[in-house]
Formats: sequence, C-alpha cells, structure tokens
Amino acid sequence: MSRRLLAAMTGALAQLPPITLDEVLAEAELQTRVDRKYLVPIATFVELVTRLRDRFAVLEIDGQRSFRYESVYFDTPSLGLYRQHVQRRRYRYKVRTRSYLDSGECSFEVKLKGNRSETVKSRMPYSLADRARLTEPAWEFLAEQLRMAYGVGIVDRLQPALTTTYRRSTLVDRVEHNRMTCDIDLRFFDGRASVDVLPAAVLVESKTAGRAGAADLVLRELQVRPIQVSKYCVAAALLNPQLRANPWHRTLRQLTRSG
Repeated sequence: MSRRLLAAMTGALAQLPPITLDEVLAEAELQTRVDRKYLVPIATFVELVTRLRDRFAVLEIDGQRSFRYESVYFDTPSLGLYRQHVQRRRYRYKVRTRSYLDSGECSFEVKLKGNRSETVKSRMPYSLADRARLTEPAWEFLAEQLRMAYGVGIVDRLQPALTTTYRRSTLVDRVEHNRMTCDIDLRFFDGRASVDVLPAAVLVESKTAGRAGAADLVLRELQVRPIQVSKYCVAAALLNPQLRANPWHRTLRQLTRSG
C-alpha cells in the first residue's frame, strides 16, 4: 500500500466530523440504491472532501476511520455469473461473503440488479470461519432471494472464484442521507495469481436512493465522470486475461496504470 496515498486520504478525512456505525445504519443504510462509481486521483479526492465537509460525516469506530475488508466471491466453474454481467443480462446477480477484518464480523450477501438499474442487496450474518464456502443456510438464503426477485431457482452449484481485499472509509451526507464509500489498496487473488490495483487513486462509490447526490454534483464540477466497474468483474478479468471484458476495458487500464 502507498503510505503517501493513505496519509493524504487520512488528512482529507480529518476535516470531517465523526459518525457512529449505528448512525450510519439509521441514516443511510440504502440496501436498495443506485450506485455511481468513480476513479478519483488523490489530489481531486482531497478537494472533493473539502467541498463536502459542511454536510458530510465519516464513520469512526474506536478512533479509526479506515477499515480492512475482504470479500470472497462465488461463481460457477465456468464463471457463469461473470458472463451474465458481460452480456448485460437484465437479471444478474453476485454472491459473496464480506468480512470486516478489524472487527471479525462477517456477512453473506446477494447483490441483485433490479429495475431502473437499481442495486438491491440482501444479507445475513455469517461465520468468519465459513467465509470461503457456502453453508446450507446460505444456499437457502440465496435460493429464496432469487425466487423472490426473478422467479427462478439456482441453476448450478457455486464455488469460491476469487477474493478481493481493500481498505475503506465511509462517508454519510447528513442532509440527504446518502452514503459514499472510498476504497484504496485493492488486491485481487484467486489461489493462482494476485493483482494489486489503484496505485494512485481512490475508488469512490456514491450510493443514493435515486437521483445524483451532492457528491456526484461536486465530482461533475471537478470533471470526474462515472465509470463502469464491478470489483468482482474487473478482478475476474485481470486474473483471467482470456475472458471477454468489453464493458470494462477503459476501467481496467485506469485501475492498473502506475503513477
């Protein structure tokens, strides 16, 4: 991890007041939402936070404002879920466990693409020890989510496909109750190979109930445009260069360039 990048991000976030986890969940959980994603150079990120400091707060737990995450993604042996996303299928989904490494907590999550490009996330508590496998309760939860959302069952058994790790800070708009996550130090690996990305930028995700929020408007003023990116899909493409990855060619170049 770039110490300079972390130091610059830490300095920018020091401008913001703290918010507790309970307040984040009460004000801006946004399980059904529209996500807009941006690759933001660190100097631009500092300016973004400076412009938002009068209305945004940052999640703080035990004095920390940056937290280590790990996600294990599951797919079919032929990466069928990845291919659904490449083909832009109307009904597509991701399956993962998400571990909060600083606290030792874990959840099992299903992310569904809903109507009007909404992302609908459902989750259940999960054992950290089971994060690299799907238990029977997880299978039942997944099957129920697919039945309710799409009217279909599980076609194939899923297996661990790859793991992503990163460091995240979470910001909350105290006026509109939107959320913004800020990720650095991304690493993808699958047991055969690993890739480190984002050498000099922050992956910012604006999560709103619909229309663009204050962060999106400021990023537009700073001439930063949304990009198409899915951590799972770009990780799969980088770790498996033979895969078709048309929707993310520009993003893949941006994620891996040095500087």
